[in-house]
Amino acid sequence: MTATIDSECFQSGVNKYAAYLETPEGRLRSDPAFANLQDFLPVRQGKGPLLALDLGAGTGATDVRLARLGIHVTRLDSSPAMLELAKRTGQEAGVTEKIVLKQGGAVQLTNLFPARSFDVILCHNILEYVEAPGTVLRGVAGALRDSSALLSVVVRNQAGEVLKSAIQAGDLDTAGNNLTAEWAQESLYGGRARLFRPDRFQAMLKAASLAITAERGVRVIADYLPPTVSRSAEYKRILELERKLGSRPEFVAVACYTQYIAHCVDLARGDHS
Repeated sequence: MTATIDSECFQSGVNKYAAYLETPEGRLRSDPAFANLQDFLPVRQGKGPLLALDLGAGTGATDVRLARLGIHVTRLDSSPAMLELAKRTGQEAGVTEKIVLKQGGAVQLTNLFPARSFDVILCHNILEYVEAPGTVLRGVAGALRDSSALLSVVVRNQAGEVLKSAIQAGDLDTAGNNLTAEWAQESLYGGRARLFRPDRFQAMLKAASLAITAERGVRVIADYLPPTVSRSAEYKRILELERKLGSRPEFVAVACYTQYIAHCVDLARGDHS
């Protein structure tokens, strides 16, 4: 995978990223996204478990959650360090028999797996770092088993980046620039991350023969709460409010991240939905 951030950043930042995901801020991205995914998980038709593909998002914690639901997961990541961390995560959770680790880039998806292989594909916070997000989405569409299979994709929302610059950082110049910016500064890795406007991303999904089942906002208010609100002590209440707000279109529009649940509508498969 050719990324917008040098691969060395991902290698050297593994421990930092893992520590971040354990903070309330990190969990307020991963927990709502997983809860949203659970709302739409397909029911397996026929024998055998659901087969999921996780495109390199994080430390393996999400894969463990899926495995505990009885889902068999293939984890694809271009970073050996991330794969090693995911391996340890799976071992500690005792679910290694349900998780397969494979090294490779998301843009290589069509060359790495047969068509129509998966019931669930996760693409969480990956597209802001790859050179060709449309290519990844087309590969995803080809790897979905049928029209009942789903894609869960989380991307950085341009509108949320505007609000974060203005409210959290008090940087009005950057907030104004982010109204039209295609890139933002990535604070964790120190590089750039692509910003997505809903209309353009929806067009990208459509071009890949993917139709939106649902849209959810992730981190709608979490970044803007005053210091007097303890993220740790009030975590449950914050998460509950995030989930309520994240399902309402007016709040989806301004969330820091947007999660799309989508399915394939390739008519060549006989899907006329």
